[in-house]
Amino acid sequence: MKTMLDAMIQHSVLILTLLVYIARGQVSYSIPEEMAKGSMVGNIAQDLGLDLQRLKSGKARIFSRDSTEYIELNRNTGLLLIKEKMDRESLCAKTTPCALHLQMILDNPMELYTITVEITDINDNAPNFQKRDFKFEISESAMIGARFMLGKAFDPDVGTNSLQSYSLKPTDKFQLELQSQADGSKNVEMILQKALDREMQSSFTLLLEAFDGGDPVLSGTVQIHIAVLDINDNAPVFMQKEYKATATEEAPKGSILTVVSATDTDEGSNSEVTYYISDTMDSVMADMFLVNEQTGELILNGHFDYEKVSHYELTIHAKDQGGLSNACKVIIDVLDVNDNSPSINILSSSHSVSEGSKFGTVIAMLNVDDLDSGASGQVQCVMSEEIPFVIKSQSSNFFSLQTEQELDRERETEYNISVICSDEGVPSLSSSVSLTVQISDVNDNPPVFEKSNYEAFVMENNTPGLSIFTVKASDADWNQNARVSYILEDSTVSGVSISSYVSVHPDSGLITAVRSFDYETLKDFNFRVKAQDGGSPPLSSNVTVKVTVQDQNDNAPQVLYPVQTGASVVAEIVPRAADVGYLVTKVVAVDVDSGQNAWLSYKLQKAPDRALFEVGLQNGEIRTVRQVTDKDAVKQKLTVVVEDNGQPSRSAVVSINVAVADSFPEVLSEFTDFTHEKQYNDSLTFYLVLALAAVSFLFITCVVVIISVKIYRWRQSRFLYQSNLPIIPYYPPHYADTGVTGTLPHGYNYEVCMTTDSRKSDCKFSTLGGQNVLVVDPSFAETMKHTIRKNSSIDDLQSTESQKPPNTDWRFPPNQRPGPSGAGARPEEAGAGAGVIAGTGPWPNPPTEAEQLQAMMAAANASEATATLGPRYNLQYGPDYRQNVYIPGSTATLTANPQQQVLQQALPPPQALTPTEVPKAAQTPASKKKPTKKDKK
Repeated sequence: MKTMLDAMIQHSVLILTLLVYIARGQVSYSIPEEMAKGSMVGNIAQDLGLDLQRLKSGKARIFSRDSTEYIELNRNTGLLLIKEKMDRESLCAKTTPCALHLQMILDNPMELYTITVEITDINDNAPNFQKRDFKFEISESAMIGARFMLGKAFDPDVGTNSLQSYSLKPTDKFQLELQSQADGSKNVEMILQKALDREMQSSFTLLLEAFDGGDPVLSGTVQIHIAVLDINDNAPVFMQKEYKATATEEAPKGSILTVVSATDTDEGSNSEVTYYISDTMDSVMADMFLVNEQTGELILNGHFDYEKVSHYELTIHAKDQGGLSNACKVIIDVLDVNDNSPSINILSSSHSVSEGSKFGTVIAMLNVDDLDSGASGQVQCVMSEEIPFVIKSQSSNFFSLQTEQELDRERETEYNISVICSDEGVPSLSSSVSLTVQISDVNDNPPVFEKSNYEAFVMENNTPGLSIFTVKASDADWNQNARVSYILEDSTVSGVSISSYVSVHPDSGLITAVRSFDYETLKDFNFRVKAQDGGSPPLSSNVTVKVTVQDQNDNAPQVLYPVQTGASVVAEIVPRAADVGYLVTKVVAVDVDSGQNAWLSYKLQKAPDRALFEVGLQNGEIRTVRQVTDKDAVKQKLTVVVEDNGQPSRSAVVSINVAVADSFPEVLSEFTDFTHEKQYNDSLTFYLVLALAAVSFLFITCVVVIISVKIYRWRQSRFLYQSNLPIIPYYPPHYADTGVTGTLPHGYNYEVCMTTDSRKSDCKFSTLGGQNVLVVDPSFAETMKHTIRKNSSIDDLQSTESQKPPNTDWRFPPNQRPGPSGAGARPEEAGAGAGVIAGTGPWPNPPTEAEQLQAMMAAANASEATATLGPRYNLQYGPDYRQNVYIPGSTATLTANPQQQVLQQALPPPQALTPTEVPKAAQTPASKKKPTKKDKK
């Protein structure tokens, strides 16, 4: 304690504030209490402005009214020092401010100075109670709010260092309250906050603590002992408000499940307790259990069934003799025997999943329930094999089947997933379910060719469209993604597009030749084929194809030497003195083919004397086999065949003239007739035979056509003409009223029929007033019917428009009759204008006998005239005079042939006549000529 006070004093000295007031020899100081002896209060000499020598000479001293001197003066230094430790509480108690009033006296001369020293308080005293403890006896029936007076604490310090507050611990039963008094003090009271229960706590101790406001805070404590007085007011109390028990399904009847216990703190009969089950429970549940009234044992009176009821809650009452009771709850959990397997329900599942699915794609959602409880109801699900799937538990009893790795349909098209769910019971039970997941295809594999590059061979001179070979690419994908199409990529071969060489079938990959290849111009070429699948987007790959053109023996050897020419004769001279093996000449030939097709061999095909010359099989050298003699002919013509080694082989023939002579004039005289020899060419013979065959075919064709035409003409003539006598009917002309003079020029219409032999001559007639002349010759017989039908359709229309009804006047003067029997007026005299239709006008008289005879004579001179000449009259306006024709000098009556009548009606109407045109005279056999194109028209 002393050490603490010294520390406080030293601390106060450091923060001391010296207030010096000097007025008429007065000075004041303020110091804290409890300063150590020798501590400086102040420099009085300096403060009063006195010299130290004055203090010594004046015998300065301190005067105090108190018996105890607390401050002394040091004359040598002029300092006021602490002589005795000062306690403010002892000097001044509660008086404030607390000060020492001193006087300093000087002699020679005498002077008096007043010194005031204020002593400030420090917190050196803790609050203190007068008693060591307080004791109270309180009945447990005391009412809440009852007050109990407590002793106050005392603190001699003043100001903030004095008593400031109280605290009471614990505060669950009582609360502290301060009551202010008139003198400023405060009484401390303790108030009951909660009812007391002796059975629960018969006594307890409280701690009352008082605090001041110093720094640091000091406190004082006192204990309060409270004894609770008992009354009989407690019901039995269970040791536990809730009892829990467990039992298995197989627990036998009479098993003790648990023991409940209740106590009563009262004494005597009030402390005796009995137990019973609450009457408010279900009778079925109450019958399951019994309770011992004295011991509180809970006994099983039936059998548990976990699947029906797994949890029981009972209420048991405890009652004392005073009639007070209490209750507790008993919870019985039936432990399940692990006899139920997990039940798996598939909430949702996907039958297919894309092979490009991301990790964690949910395939199926499962709900797994186990009717068991505890560990037997805890379920874990696993898969039976290593597959790229994983089972994760989303929440209790819910599991999801997810992808764990990248799926590849090309490696595995489907998965049969078996999920096994097991509980944690002993022994463990499990269930399983199977899922089939199809892996749907994604176009992630490009087509792959069977080879990295292809090489094919095709024989030259192939036919266009020839299948060369097939490229094959496979796609590991499925369905449309695996459908491979083949495309020929654009490229050029010798500046020509590759598509003009080959083509690729888009589905089968078959490569066919578009053109015929020639080994001599193109030995090989390369191109690229792209295989593209049907996915979206499509994937593709390329492959290089090399096509090698194989040589075919399609070129015959070509002889380079000797040069074959027809302009002059070249002969090789062999002297008669030539030895055996003499080199006459060498046949040089080449073959543009290659390989075996270019291997040439030479053979002597024709020679006057085979014993004289031979040809080297490989080199083509012609040498003598024997010695040349005088008997050998001077002219020797050798034929050498150059043959290649192809299949089939091709050959060339070369003729070599050899002269066996020693001088050139002799050779020249012998070979002068060589140039006159005929050169036969095999190709010329072929062309001659072909020309002969063509000429023969044309000749036979012409003969057949001519015969057919003749037969057709003969049949037509037999059809049209059946009589050998001519029939000359009379046709009246068309009638039209001009409205001016009443008369028009009359036209005549004759039908001439010849005998069968009369077809050998031509016949031409002209009609009076007619505009056209019809010339009949043998070539005109075929077109007659067609011309008649064509003109008939046109002229009938004209006739219908221009023709008028006949005049009723049938009697005409003789001068108006046409022909020789009447001096008819000329068309221009009759007043006919342009466009007058021939054969229209008044009805004429019947022809006279002279006129009929003249017509017969004209018909006798006509040849092959089998048509009706001149304009035709419409028969509907007049009588038909062709029924009976009388020939003068004959008793026969000729009747018109019905067929001729039909033909006559089919003839075209007359054409419009030009007034200024003069009719043409009929031709005689002597003046016949070929009709011109204009005449035919």
